[in-house]
Amino acid sequence: MLENDLMRYFGFATFRPGQKEVIDSVLHQQNTLAIMPTGNGKSLCYQLPGYLLEGLVVIVSPLVSLMEDQVFGLQKQGEKRGIAFNSQLTGTDRQYVLHHLHAYKFLFLSPEMLLQEAVLNRLSQVPIALFVVDEAHCVSQWGIDFRPEYLDLAYARQQLHHPTTLALTATATKEVEADIRRYLLPGEAAVFRYSMNRSNIGLIVEKTTDKMATLRSYVARLNGAGIIYCATRHQVEEVYQSLKSSYAIGFYHGGLASDQRKMLQQQFSQNQLTLLVATNAFGMGINKSDIRFVIHYDLPDSLENYSQEIGRAGRDGLASQAILLYQTHDEQIHYFFQRETQEQINQLIERSEVDLGAPWTPLQEKWLQKSRKIGADQWQQTVQQNEQNKRAKLREMLRYINLTTCRRTFLLQYFGENSQTIDPCCDNDGLVIDQEKESHVSGQQDAWQTLLLKMFKDVN
Repeated sequence: MLENDLMRYFGFATFRPGQKEVIDSVLHQQNTLAIMPTGNGKSLCYQLPGYLLEGLVVIVSPLVSLMEDQVFGLQKQGEKRGIAFNSQLTGTDRQYVLHHLHAYKFLFLSPEMLLQEAVLNRLSQVPIALFVVDEAHCVSQWGIDFRPEYLDLAYARQQLHHPTTLALTATATKEVEADIRRYLLPGEAAVFRYSMNRSNIGLIVEKTTDKMATLRSYVARLNGAGIIYCATRHQVEEVYQSLKSSYAIGFYHGGLASDQRKMLQQQFSQNQLTLLVATNAFGMGINKSDIRFVIHYDLPDSLENYSQEIGRAGRDGLASQAILLYQTHDEQIHYFFQRETQEQINQLIERSEVDLGAPWTPLQEKWLQKSRKIGADQWQQTVQQNEQNKRAKLREMLRYINLTTCRRTFLLQYFGENSQTIDPCCDNDGLVIDQEKESHVSGQQDAWQTLLLKMFKDVN
């Protein structure tokens, strides 16, 4: 019985909803898509089969922080055969790993790293037990400025001799599901879809003319650990500066050194930090179950990303809050990004048609390679359609902001689910936050704050 294996390897007596069905599908060598809510234990769906199957488990992951968190989680379980194969390793270390793949069970890497010729060639020479694409919704989120390599994962899978493939995600509309099946799971595939509803997370949208004052008010009333999401690195640091004198707080974005990001992630997980201000580079797959609230200081660009990010709260099943602060014209930052992307597209089209003689940038090289592979017209059409989809997703996000009806019902229907009655579940249904925080920063937190400020003296 799988329950015996679960107890043997992980010490659990029972599976969470959906885990056993997905694992059973994979063990029967069925290509599988699992759409399971955040906090439902998706990692177990490849870890347990990894122990029961011969060969290496290759996990494609979008973020270095996610890879490192997964490896750290394996190490806490006593598993030493996991490795994050990324740019944090030296060239010598990467060569060592490639020549000693037999010593590893779980290999985490990005699509860009996987598609390097030397890496793909070496992996093609070893038995692959399972090919996993974590956060598989990224297949639908690529753009001219975001990870077009996701479209080449089918090629990588072919080079690896078509191993059994498991695609995992917490959020996927029917359109995203179709993209995942198209690019990752050709032919017949088993699809397991479970509700993305997290009934323990209250949903609140606060329209305000003074975001910082509103943020301070909420943080003062909320207990426990929380994440504050901002759209840009500059905004992250600005919010951090405003709150750092009152709370045990850190900030996280892609501009920090890798060792700083890793340390922050671990310290937040270990409750040495109460608050973390971050871009969406933080939190995907983080192994911290007791996050009590997620506050969006800036408007997310889609309901998919919003649902992913609020899903990091309350993974222990206890009451938690998702609060979105909205100020008139907040969406302009995303319109700016979209216009900037459109300008890049236009420049790249012009550049591909006329040889200007100057060296190609890495982004232009990607464009040229894709154009040559599938044809310039088809590539341009695909990219333009992708950008139109992004604009449509932003419009849906704005609809959510302006709702006067139940927000949970709207979210569930967006993802193709039936509404569920939970009272109260959102601000439109009467949900309010009235608890008072018992205290602010303790002496221990003050000491930690001093250390944190010292650590970041060269960043601030």
